[in-house]
Amino acid sequence: MDLLRDSDQPFLFDIRFSKKSFTLELYDTASPNQHWSTLKPDVVLLAFDISNRETLAGLKKWRHDVIRYFQRGIGERIPVMMVGLKRDLRKEGEGIIYPQESYRIAQELRCDRYAECSAVTGELMAETFEDLARLAGMTTTEAGGQTEGGCVVC
Repeated sequence: MDLLRDSDQPFLFDIRFSKKSFTLELYDTASPNQHWSTLKPDVVLLAFDISNRETLAGLKKWRHDVIRYFQRGIGERIPVMMVGLKRDLRKEGEGIIYPQESYRIAQELRCDRYAECSAVTGELMAETFEDLARLAGMTTTEAGGQTEGGCVVC
């Protein structure tokens, strides 16, 4: 597997489901080289590390930034998906983040979807990308239009 570097942005992923092809264009907004104001996403992905409780706690600030930077127009609707990464690192013990807690926080943050996956094992990766593409298709603009074909993910 190739490592993704900030200089490689946007990260492009072609996926196919429901007899349709989609290109996901992903930007890492946590990167110091990324300027939020230049992006016009179709969906926002709030990601955290399942093995690191601090990353889960930090999502509240990120959710506030999503509203500040991306929910611009009246009637504009940008879906938000919360994703727990590194599912393979979930170990029993003190500080473990169970899925029920993550779902609860996703609801508190008014996220449209919650998923977990592991890039290392590939567990639930295809399902997560499909959910992300479906969610992007729900994006509405001020004119009431919806996304067609490809989508920008932040």
